[in-house]
Amino acid sequence: MTTESSGCQKCGSLEIDTEGYCLNCGLLTFGQKNRNQIASDRVEKVKTPYLAGISDRGLRHHKNEDFFDLAEINSRTAILVVCDGVSSSQTPELAAQTAAETTCQVSRKAIEQGDSEERAIKAAFASAISSVCNLHYQKSEAAEPPSTTIVVAIVQNGIATIGSLGDSRAYWISPQGSRQLTRDDSWLTDIIESNQMSEAEAQNSPLAHAITRWLGADAKDDAQPRIVVFPFPGPGHLLLCTDGLWNYAPKAEELANLVYSRPNSDARTIAHSLVEFARSQGGHDNITVALWKTSP
Repeated sequence: MTTESSGCQKCGSLEIDTEGYCLNCGLLTFGQKNRNQIASDRVEKVKTPYLAGISDRGLRHHKNEDFFDLAEINSRTAILVVCDGVSSSQTPELAAQTAAETTCQVSRKAIEQGDSEERAIKAAFASAISSVCNLHYQKSEAAEPPSTTIVVAIVQNGIATIGSLGDSRAYWISPQGSRQLTRDDSWLTDIIESNQMSEAEAQNSPLAHAITRWLGADAKDDAQPRIVVFPFPGPGHLLLCTDGLWNYAPKAEELANLVYSRPNSDARTIAHSLVEFARSQGGHDNITVALWKTSP
């Protein structure tokens, strides 16, 4: 019978935290967990070889507060949504799940009814903020209501229309050139763009990871998404992710090196390799990746 002192059953590490999680591979080695939490620790969705996503708890957090959703409407049209629950808020995991599922469902319905991509995203955000605001929480001056970041992309006929709030990102990854498509709603971005600090100085601030816009009851008056329209210039990959990945490879070129380290891989294989990369770097946060790979 395995005991707490016998180490991790998966990797053999003796580095186990006080709640029973292996600090090397993240496995729960002892103790009890809610079944829903077990299920959400690692979630994979594969729609086609060109559309897939993975959300992983990482190695340090004791629960997964990220969530994502995917939909394929036809071979040329897909929806990707990635959310990162704000850890300082109440039930951030429910905020992320509610926002992701609502956004995917509403935007899909809008596209199927013939709405434009931008109108679909704005309608989805309006429904998502309403749903998140209706989540139950303990109201007090010290309590933050359920909140989440969000990035959504509607891909249709070789064009990505992207909406975002917070610091979950969208990237275009291609051998012909890669780039970050979204702008972070963060203190760091604002302070650098206003030339008040250099990037190196700002990175050392305790506010470096603070977001300035999000989706939640305490920000519903400022919950209009930033919209970006990006025609694909050629073959490549549309990547949506939370900061659990991009903190370890913030530059598009760094992510491109990871994506193309396994040439000709399908979307699920690439998503898996990106999550495992983040875990290998320490896995200090939840890690979520959603990927659309253009067909050959």
